[in-house]
Amino acid sequence: MNDWPEGWSGDNRGGGYGRGSASARPESARVMRQVRRGAPPPSGPGPSAPPHGAGVPQQPSYVDGQGHGGYDSGYNTGQVYGSPGGRGPAGPGPRPGRPAPDWRRRIKWTAITAVTALVVTTVGTYFWADSKLNREVDLSKVIERPEAGEGTNYLIVGSDSREGMTDEQKKDLHTGSAEGKRTDSMMILHTGDNGATLISLPRDSDVEIPSFVGSESGKKYEGTGRHVKLNAAYAEDGPELLVRTVEHNTGLRLDHYVEIGFAGFANIVDAVGGVEMDIPQDIKDPKSGADFKKGKQTLNGEDALAFVRTRYALAGSDLDRTKNQQKFLSALANQVATPSTVLNPFKLYPTMGAGLDSLVVDKDMGLFDLASMFWAMKSVSGGDGTSMNMPISGSVGGNLKWDDAKVKKLVEQLKNDEKVTVTGN
Repeated sequence: MNDWPEGWSGDNRGGGYGRGSASARPESARVMRQVRRGAPPPSGPGPSAPPHGAGVPQQPSYVDGQGHGGYDSGYNTGQVYGSPGGRGPAGPGPRPGRPAPDWRRRIKWTAITAVTALVVTTVGTYFWADSKLNREVDLSKVIERPEAGEGTNYLIVGSDSREGMTDEQKKDLHTGSAEGKRTDSMMILHTGDNGATLISLPRDSDVEIPSFVGSESGKKYEGTGRHVKLNAAYAEDGPELLVRTVEHNTGLRLDHYVEIGFAGFANIVDAVGGVEMDIPQDIKDPKSGADFKKGKQTLNGEDALAFVRTRYALAGSDLDRTKNQQKFLSALANQVATPSTVLNPFKLYPTMGAGLDSLVVDKDMGLFDLASMFWAMKSVSGGDGTSMNMPISGSVGGNLKWDDAKVKKLVEQLKNDEKVTVTGN
């Protein structure tokens, strides 16, 4: 005997749908009780399921087979894994908010990244700049050198080298087309604990050429006591003989040598955007190309070169020219060391490139030595140092003769790194 009512019996399905049914409705449309989404059975004519307990056996849960657990109820209500709305196993309740950002961690990693980038850039810049220095002067070839004193002494030379200049540049810069190179300016810069001292050596200074070893030949040439203008020593055998001659005539040991030519000087000035100068008087000199009115003005590379080379339009000739050279080089160093140059890579790198490409230095010169030189020159411009000409006592044979007593005292103060009290012309 079958307890299922009509329409639910496996043997008497009536108008049901499924296998063997005469209905055209496919089997997939049959609604199974265990997959209903909790909606009540449709109303209207047709067979309906009897209530639980009216001859329909209770369907067991698929969890433990005893009707306990949540899988069946969750499945039948459309929930996925027991989560409302199908959100997963998180269970009922609102979705949790995003965690607050860890600002301390972010700041730490940002700082680490910034410091790393700074270190890499600094190291890269150092090696790039160091590779551009032209270390061509070998001071080990200089013989019979004085003993070293306190502080550091640089011999700074401006040459009239036209190497690498086009005919148009020579015309614009009023340099002429002379072959070879000669010294156009010479200065001793002393740095130490008592400030910097910048001393100009007039090119017409009367000096003795001592015994020396040829920089190229390696042959020793004995001194004969002959006297020449100071710039003749450079013309005769280059930087090494110039250093030897200055050391012999002063008794001061020179630690480093720095030289720059016409084109390099102009390029540096242009790279920093010009240098402001307060010109003390009207200057017009066709030979150097100088044509300036008295007062403050910004000089570009061409103007700057004309300014530092002018001597025929000045009452004191070479002595006045050396004073102008000191003023300008100090102003240039001050301009290079400003934050607007140092902190601006678009100005710093062109300036460094122009300067380093055109400098000729000794083999022991390092970037820190070069930086120390520029800072010392900047301090002279700022009033923390001393600038002067070598003391002159008169002239002999058209050459400027140094004041031997004052020079001796000056050199003694420099060797002991004392405050300089000697005055020059």
